[in-house]
Amino acid sequence: MEPVAETNGGQGFVSGGRRKSGSLWGGSRFQMPLHYPNYSKAEYEAMPECQLDRLLSEYGLPVAGDVAQKRRFAIGAFLWTTNR
Repeated sequence: MEPVAETNGGQGFVSGGRRKSGSLWGGSRFQMPLHYPNYSKAEYEAMPECQLDRLLSEYGLPVAGDVAQKRRFAIGAFLWTTNR
């Protein structure tokens, strides 16, 4: 009988008692912060780049690109369609 793959309390997948290295997102370690960001579209558009970088990195999201790309990404990721 072959071992069954199962999750290990958020520590990755295990198979036959061994933890498989890596993660599902190419090595990224996504971690959900305690609070969902609650900014308006206007606040994202006025947010300084360093704050955008910190916000995106808290969620394990990419921080590459210029400030306009980061703003568009944050608006798309964190705002519901009714808030845009």
